[in-house]
Amino acid sequence: MLSMLPEQYSAYISALGLGLLIGIVRERQRDPSHKAAAGMRTHTLAALAGAVGWQLGVPVFALTLAAIALLAYGSYRLNPPTSPGLTGEVALVLTTLLGGLAQTAPGLAAALAVLVALLLQSRETLHRFGRELISEAEVRDGLMLLAAVLLILPLLPNAAVGPYGVLNPAKLWQLVVLVMAISAAGHVALRMVGSRFGLPLAGFFGGFVSSTAAIAGFGQRVREQPALQVSCVSAAQFAALASLLLSLPVLATVSPAFLQLVLPQLLSFGAVLGLAGAFGLRGNGADASQAMPTAQSRMFRLSHALVFAALIAAVLLLSAWLQQRLGSAGVLVTAAIAALIELHAAMASVAQLGTTGGLDPQTARWALQGVLGASVVSRSIVAFVAGGRSFGLQVGGSLLLAWLLSCAAVQL
Repeated sequence: MLSMLPEQYSAYISALGLGLLIGIVRERQRDPSHKAAAGMRTHTLAALAGAVGWQLGVPVFALTLAAIALLAYGSYRLNPPTSPGLTGEVALVLTTLLGGLAQTAPGLAAALAVLVALLLQSRETLHRFGRELISEAEVRDGLMLLAAVLLILPLLPNAAVGPYGVLNPAKLWQLVVLVMAISAAGHVALRMVGSRFGLPLAGFFGGFVSSTAAIAGFGQRVREQPALQVSCVSAAQFAALASLLLSLPVLATVSPAFLQLVLPQLLSFGAVLGLAGAFGLRGNGADASQAMPTAQSRMFRLSHALVFAALIAAVLLLSAWLQQRLGSAGVLVTAAIAALIELHAAMASVAQLGTTGGLDPQTARWALQGVLGASVVSRSIVAFVAGGRSFGLQVGGSLLLAWLLSCAAVQL
């Protein structure tokens, strides 16, 4: 006598549920004049057939899948739909596959079924996005970004090369990708939310990855569309604020006592950036609508990203040369130079020195100010190079004001 384990009951129920879910969506989208189109019953039966075929063995499952594929093809040829397309036939075959997958991974099959249902339900939205909302230039830039991530990055060696062994091709290319991605995120935010809130929001989240790269990306945006300067400056300030916020858990991990010591100066630094960024939320005035992305707008400039990565490589080489020349006496100097690239690592090194007794508390606080000052210099230079004089003055000015206020907090 055949018996079924509880797991098999769950697998069959999952198969029936996913078939019913996809079938409901297809039933609601079915053209009444096309009676041969698969609906709720057909998809549910296809999922059950896939489940039974899998339980009977891989050869039976393969025959079942082939039979349903042939039936879908025959229905398409004998009763062609008014709107050409194979979505219904592909969905029916996929439902059969998911019914078989539910026998070994019911959770994954259910999740994929929900994704399929969402894609089917969003037909009009996706069609409008592909045909009207996204431009040819955006498609080209998106493909370039994907190629940089999926084709070029895996081929680069992830090891130190060159003089002093500090240049990592994979890491440097990641910076190139990061600048392109942040600039693209700002472009998408403009299209979806608008310049007033879209760019500052993209800047804040981009700052958690790399505030320097974010400033470079928004500088590119200013050069492309000068009318968006107010929002781009706000985005750069929010990126710097996000980077500072990220340093808090880093310092708390390395040395909670050091974080408590330097917290007033960090809060002072962050308060200026937050107020300056919020001031930029007022928008760009009447010219902002003219600067919204068009079909000719570029999401990013590869040349700008390459220049940024070259600048980072030069700073790495300079830092390694100084450390070799100065030895242990150059620890703080190299930390300040490291802050030109990565603020959190430099702050962690200063915190480590303060924790081990290498620096007394007051010297440690001023050492942190040196690290912050180095980051102000590097971000200001990047802002000038990427976005021009006006953008550089506004971003660098707010960073300098924040640094001066944090210096006052050290003296209190």
